[in-house]
Amino acid sequence: MNALGRHILLELYGCSEDILNDLKKIEQIMVDAALEAGAEIREVAFHKFSPQGVSGVVVISESHLAIHTWPELGYAAVDIFTCGETVDPWVSCEYIKGNFFAQNMAANEIKRGIFDIEVAHKQVVNQ
Repeated sequence: MNALGRHILLELYGCSEDILNDLKKIEQIMVDAALEAGAEIREVAFHKFSPQGVSGVVVISESHLAIHTWPELGYAAVDIFTCGETVDPWVSCEYIKGNFFAQNMAANEIKRGIFDIEVAHKQVVNQ
């Protein structure tokens, strides 16, 4: 069985409060995390909340990286979804963890679109 994609749910604790509340810094880290993993950037959209927190997404050809931050708690929830074999989402995870100065990380990988690719291709061709 093959999977169409790998989806990592990343939770970062004990992060720098200043970084987690800095829209430009977060945007740069997320873009760089995608590039470090070998992804191709398509679009970038980030928003700063008042009084604190940032949410954003980096759309990549291979899917996306998304983030929501709670600076007051030193916490960031990150979502990294990649399709294909060329981009390693774990590279992005480690890059983000290091640049947020996270003290703790919890991550789960979920395989998305699990089915036999050859059978699925034959079904599409035969319809």
